[in-house]
Amino acid sequence: MAGRIALVGGDEFREGCEAMDEIILAATGKQTPVTLIIPTAAASQRPDLAARNGVRHFNTLGADAHPLMALDRNDAMDPGLASEVDSADLMYLTGGNPAHLLDSLTETTLLARIEAALDRGAVLAGSSAGAMVMGSWMRFREWRRALGIAEGITTLPHHERSDSDSTLRELDTSAPDELDAVFGVDGRCGVLSGPGGWTALGPGNITVYRGGAWHRYTDGDEFTI
Repeated sequence: MAGRIALVGGDEFREGCEAMDEIILAATGKQTPVTLIIPTAAASQRPDLAARNGVRHFNTLGADAHPLMALDRNDAMDPGLASEVDSADLMYLTGGNPAHLLDSLTETTLLARIEAALDRGAVLAGSSAGAMVMGSWMRFREWRRALGIAEGITTLPHHERSDSDSTLRELDTSAPDELDAVFGVDGRCGVLSGPGGWTALGPGNITVYRGGAWHRYTDGDEFTI
């Protein structure tokens, strides 16, 4: 996979996300990145508003942003809709319902096009539900296998609401054995993959659970798994 992945903890497109999203845009290597806002996870929660907010936010940052209104599995199987990904430099999965997003994307034409875009060097970002489905596993009421794009990873969004020691104890007894790491990502923060590992972005914290311990990273910190 030649492209890069950004896992965001939620509260996307809001004040305070600008510096993080400028770095995500820069990761495309394009001066005016073609950006697709995909509000599938928000299908029952005003997806039109989620898409408009994302388009406005990224256009303000210098992108050429557009909505991709794939709202369910039928849409994700539509080759016409999926083909819009072929020209994208950045694809952004919004927050919402992670179970709906996972069910809508798994083994679909849209997912195949997203993976092909990553192979040619595009960037895939996801916030909250969008980040959760990208790992090998996601925890939403129960543990479920996810898309496996961020292999060996689980993302816990909105992690500013959690206690790290309590989360560690829970993960030690419940997390799937094959996970390499669990990322607890605060809202308006994210982690961006790169050739040498991951970089923490945003004003809050990234808490990485691994090997029976947790470590905290802040904006600009680099780490490996």
